Amino acid sequence: MKVSRLLFYVVFSFSLLLGGWTLLRAQDAAAAPDNTKINQRDKSKSEPTADQQKNAKSDREMTRKIRQALIQDKTLSTYAHNVKIITQNGMVTLKGPVRSEDEKKAVESKVTEIAGESNVTSNLDIKPKS
Repeated sequence: MKVSRLLFYVVFSFSLLLGGWTLLRAQDAAAAPDNTKINQRDKSKSEPTADQQKNAKSDREMTRKIRQALIQDKTLSTYAHNVKIITQNGMVTLKGPVRSEDEKKAVESKVTEIAGESNVTSNLDIKPKS
């Protein structure tokens, strides 16, 4: 009698644990962001991606200066601090989310000061707070 009761509790506990795990995985899947549009855009050969960052010293230095300027501005969100900066032959492409239109303009302004107005392409997206 005691063995069967113990076995029942073990099986019951395991099924609760497994059921809870399945529920958590379902919730994670439902909350996962959908980046399908962005991923499709970045498949295009004409769209620069982070792996296309040039290794020329001038391009690396431009990227470093831009990143420093963004990080030093503590009014910007973590999103803005982490935008992708892709520099190719002096041309800078910005990608990623920011929190607002004002923040987008602030990032673009900082980058334009460093790279020059005609050298910046902005593909920044606005991602409002959830």
